[in-house]
Amino acid sequence: MILAIPSPLGVALGIATAAAYGVTAAAASRLSRASTQGLLALAWLLHGLTLATGLVGGTPRFGFAPAISVTAWLVLTVYAIESSLYPQLKVRRALAVLGAVAVMLAVLLPGTPLHVSASPWLPLHLALGIASYGLFGAAVVHAWLMTRAEKQIRLAAEPQGGVPLLTMERLTFRFVTAGFVLLSATLLAGLLFSETLYGGAVRGWKWDHKTVFSVLAWLTFAILLTGRARFGWRGRTARRVLYAGSALLLLAYVGSRFVLEVVLSRATS
Repeated sequence: MILAIPSPLGVALGIATAAAYGVTAAAASRLSRASTQGLLALAWLLHGLTLATGLVGGTPRFGFAPAISVTAWLVLTVYAIESSLYPQLKVRRALAVLGAVAVMLAVLLPGTPLHVSASPWLPLHLALGIASYGLFGAAVVHAWLMTRAEKQIRLAAEPQGGVPLLTMERLTFRFVTAGFVLLSATLLAGLLFSETLYGGAVRGWKWDHKTVFSVLAWLTFAILLTGRARFGWRGRTARRVLYAGSALLLLAYVGSRFVLEVVLSRATS
C-alpha cells in the first residue's frame, strides 16, 4: 500500500490507535457488548484516520507493514458491517489484537519510497491487491469461526458464535469469490500494464517471487471455487485449501516485502 513518510501526527495517531485496540482487547471480557463495540469502533475510526494521514503529503511509500495495516482495517470494516446483521459474532478481542499489532508494525516499518516514475494508476493497482487481501482475510476469520464452532459442537458445548454453520459457510465463500475477482483484476492489470504502471521500471511480465506466489495463490483459490461448485467441497477440506491459498497470497506481497525491507536491509546495514 502506498503511504507517505510518517508525520509526527501520523505516528501519534498510530500509537493512539494501537492503545485503543489494546484497551478493547484487555477489557473485552469485562465490559458489555455495547461498550466493547464502542471501543472497537473508536479504534477503527482512529485507524482510518491514521491511514488517511499517511496518504497526505510527503514522499509516497509502500511496504509489507502498511499492507498488513490496511488489510486489518478492511477486515474490521467487514466485521463492523456484519456485526449489525449478525450480532452473535464474537471475535472482537481477536480483531482488536490484530489491529494493534498491524498499526504498530506500520508505525515502526513504514515501507520504502515508491519509484519516482511510477504511474498515477499504480495506487489503484495496489489498492485492488490490498482489497483482495482484506476480503480473503475476512474469509479466513470466518473459516476460523467455523472451526471453533465445530469443535464446540463435538464437545457438546453451546456454540459461542451464535451464527448457523451453513450461514457462516455461505459468507466465507462470498468473501472468497469477491477476493478472487479482485485478485484476478490485479493480476490482469499487472500482466497487461506493468510497464505503464511502473513508469518503465518494469518491462513485461516479471517472474519474481511476488508474481510466482500470486499466481499460485490464484490457482489455489480457483481450485477451491471449482471444487465447491463441481464437487460440493465444504468443511475441513475447503478450509484447508482456503488457508493454503491465503498463506501463498500473504507470501506474495507481504512476505517478499518483509524480506526486502527487513531481512536484506539488516543484512546489508
